[in-house]
Amino acid sequence: MPKRQYVLALACYLSIPVVLIGGAGVFRLIDPELARGHANYARDYHLLEMTRTGAVMAAVGLALVLWASCCYLVLKSRHRSLGWLPMAAAGPFGFVVIAALEDRAPAPGDLYQQLIGKLRAYWRVPIEIALFVAVLVLTYNFVVLKRDLMIRYESFMTGTPVATIIDQQNTMSGMYAAAEGMEQLYLMTLVYLLWPIVFNLGGRLFMSRSRDAHLRGTSS
Repeated sequence: MPKRQYVLALACYLSIPVVLIGGAGVFRLIDPELARGHANYARDYHLLEMTRTGAVMAAVGLALVLWASCCYLVLKSRHRSLGWLPMAAAGPFGFVVIAALEDRAPAPGDLYQQLIGKLRAYWRVPIEIALFVAVLVLTYNFVVLKRDLMIRYESFMTGTPVATIIDQQNTMSGMYAAAEGMEQLYLMTLVYLLWPIVFNLGGRLFMSRSRDAHLRGTSS
């Protein structure tokens, strides 16, 4: 199992979209026009507008706190200096640097940290670059696949031809490109958070199967 602080970091990161979606939901639910027909329409309208704007600002502020907490907990779990924490200001690209830091007190069963701890710089740097490129390609293709599936789902539910939906999206290509870019950046950080966990699980499974195969070979 990963360290408790690392699990908390992952929980903080997974909470970010929940907080942002919740803030956007509150913003849509509060309609300032609900004040229509009241004696103090102008005042009530202003209060409702401030409330829903405040909900969005609070959600964004909490998301930033969760992001900083995620980076902080990753550094603490690896016993690294908090001097690396300003890298969080660079967003997912700064987290790539934080994620590449070696754990100075790895758990006994942490196969990932054992591996990278043995690598020299002339091997480690190319591997980290290759990992970064692989994560970019993986997340980009995932976003493209998700977009295609959503288009086909909308076409199935509404009966609108796929080509028509694509043409409609092309008229707002800037908005869709920005949204997909944000999705890719979010997924990129998530992959970096999950990668050591997946590596350790795969390593343990491989070692277990190798041990079982060895035992069967010796018993026969």
